[in-house]
Amino acid sequence: MLIYLRVLKESFNFAINALKNNKLRTFLSLLGVTIGIFSIIGVLAAVDSLEKEIKGSLSALDNSTIIVMRFSFGPTEVPQWKRQQFPDVSYDEYQYLSRNLPNTQAVSYSIGVPNESIKYQDVTSTGVGVGAVTSEYYDIESLDLAEGRFFNEAESVSGSPVIVLGHEIAQNLFDGFDAMGKQVRIYGRKLTVIGVLEKQGSSLFGNSKDGQVFLPANLARRVYGDNNQGVFPQLVLKPEEDVDNAEYIAVLEQYLRNYRGIKPGDINNFFVNQLQGFADFIDNITGQLNLIGLIISGFSLLVGGFGIANIMFVSVKERTNLIGIQKSLGAKNKFILFQFLFEAIILAIIGGLVGLALVWLVAQAASQFTGDFDFVLSPWNMFIGTAVSGIIGLISGIIPAISASKLDPVEAIRTGM
Repeated sequence: MLIYLRVLKESFNFAINALKNNKLRTFLSLLGVTIGIFSIIGVLAAVDSLEKEIKGSLSALDNSTIIVMRFSFGPTEVPQWKRQQFPDVSYDEYQYLSRNLPNTQAVSYSIGVPNESIKYQDVTSTGVGVGAVTSEYYDIESLDLAEGRFFNEAESVSGSPVIVLGHEIAQNLFDGFDAMGKQVRIYGRKLTVIGVLEKQGSSLFGNSKDGQVFLPANLARRVYGDNNQGVFPQLVLKPEEDVDNAEYIAVLEQYLRNYRGIKPGDINNFFVNQLQGFADFIDNITGQLNLIGLIISGFSLLVGGFGIANIMFVSVKERTNLIGIQKSLGAKNKFILFQFLFEAIILAIIGGLVGLALVWLVAQAASQFTGDFDFVLSPWNMFIGTAVSGIIGLISGIIPAISASKLDPVEAIRTGM
């Protein structure tokens, strides 16, 4: 064991000497490994960061959440002309499913309405996202209140003139002053502020909750009506825990088909969208991005491997005399082999560590310029970078190391003189 540690120490010293004595040659040879590791870990870090941001944006809703509407989240075999004839989900259907659908934790009716301006005295916030929902939405989505409360069932059913503000909207309108109980104007009506949401931060998908307000869906129904093509009603359902999603969706579809009077054999005139399906779609996309990035980066590593092999062949030639002396003094073939093999691995790891350092610097700079979007350089990715570097060094150094170990000591000394 001690002899291998000594070999490792000597190999490390030889690698450092190679860097010191032949700076330009070693730099150019290691550049391929550095670029390759930078590319691979850069791709992994970028995809991990994108995946984290997407899932963070979706984390407010549980993956088991189901959304029923006349649009599909993904590709569908239903032709466009037929989809255009689908009716919107209705408030009556929401009430029907709330009363009758089994194994359901909560059902909410939500209306997608255009952005609006909201005013308090002489201060106006424009382009505000409006969440017109029923009271159950609070139980389905993770809404954290900084102060106040969400509207209750009675206020939801009656369409009371109440409103819950996002953090940014409250800051814009009230400039840090207490918003509770104040009246703001929207849709030409005065609504009383009953709650303010905790600050959420930016979201990858459009506005975050910070730039939104929530008000009762029945209030929005009075403003827009039930047959307005400019709004998009939807049902948001959360099944009870430990319920089989496939069975739950089958029961949900049957209840809605019965309510709408859809005949057996006819297709559904609505779409049941699952957030889990969307999350799986995101996983598939990020997996493909990783694969493409790894294939492209592999070419850089291939060039880097040739660079390491070139260093080692030159190193063997330069130290032929020393190899002959070591073997004449009793050094075994495996001692010589490990000496050069460790040297190749150490050189490759040095190149890989430089690549990792560059990724870290770029990630830090990118995080500063992109605000709330954080680039992730995980310990696992750092381990992958180091391991890949070592493997490249092992593969690239094996042939030069074998050739060095098989040198005849007499010929090696004569050649090196």
